[in-house]
Amino acid sequence: MFTRKDLQELLEYKAPTSMLSVYLNTEPVEGGAETHRLRLRSLLKEVALHEDIQVIERFFDHEFDWSGRSAAVFSCAQDDYFQAYSIQIPVRSRVRVGERPHVKPLVDMLDSYGGYGVALVDKQGARLFYFHMGELREQEGIMGESVRRTKRGGGSAAQGRRGGAAGQTNHVEEVAERNIKEAVDFSARFFAENNVRRILLGGTEDNLAIFRAQLPKAWQSLVVGSFPMSMTATHNEVLERAMQVGRDAERKREIKLVEAAITGAAKGRGGVIRLDDTLSAVHEGRVHTLLILDGFRAPGRRCQGCGYVTTQSMEACVFCGNKFEQIPDAVEMAVRKVMQTGGEVEVLHDDQVLSKHGNIGALLRY
Repeated sequence: MFTRKDLQELLEYKAPTSMLSVYLNTEPVEGGAETHRLRLRSLLKEVALHEDIQVIERFFDHEFDWSGRSAAVFSCAQDDYFQAYSIQIPVRSRVRVGERPHVKPLVDMLDSYGGYGVALVDKQGARLFYFHMGELREQEGIMGESVRRTKRGGGSAAQGRRGGAAGQTNHVEEVAERNIKEAVDFSARFFAENNVRRILLGGTEDNLAIFRAQLPKAWQSLVVGSFPMSMTATHNEVLERAMQVGRDAERKREIKLVEAAITGAAKGRGGVIRLDDTLSAVHEGRVHTLLILDGFRAPGRRCQGCGYVTTQSMEACVFCGNKFEQIPDAVEMAVRKVMQTGGEVEVLHDDQVLSKHGNIGALLRY
């Protein structure tokens, strides 16, 4: 399982010269192991890092179990560095050569598929799921007192007594609310133990309204959507529906972030758009949330002294006066710097608004 700790370790690594990053789509519907190996060899045929190629091909020939839907592999044979991750989310196959691991696709996957908590709720209890990177990692449940409705006329039929209609209804509602309250407490512990970053709720509107109202505000703020779902649903059914609802909610949130960045840039505070203004904000440590369009790359120049990155041609760095060196992807450097300084990165897919404003922008801390 790929985690934020793994990402942080990749962010901190720097090769002595060059290293190789490989993302390979290994979905069974795309073919068998031999088909994927052929695709890998095709991707690597223009790469000059022969030792790293041998290490990676040996890994896919003898160690990779082909159980995932994709793989991310990083190698620097010169430094005896090798990391490989099997992932249950399909990725676009690609190869990158550089002095650091190419992490943009993993940042995107963690942002889109990391840390989902799902609670299926009814009047008797809850089933809880923790999904991370397309995998079910934890599953628990709690069942309270049975919610039984007796036949009308049983016992005393007088209104207001246990056997009467009003008494029966009140008792049923009390039991249901007590069960849901216990489910809320249990769910809060489950979410905390699994470091859940977003929450989805499944069940009827009435049950979810009661559940959500009793959920502590800190967890209410992480609820991104809800959907009708039977308590008997399989975890695959829950995963499929939760990811669909989660993606729709994420798309709406991304639209608001882009609008806020564009508005902030127009007002001259709170946001920037386009590459060079964004790179300057990144260097100054002002970026809270970096917004980039999926697949956006741009060559740039990096100061050999302070690390300032720009696309403009300069004789000397405006910050420290040192010389610049050419880099193949200024966007990748921005992603890395923001993640290292505790910011967030949002990789957007097919966002027409951001594409009209340079494919990149940011919301600022100040």
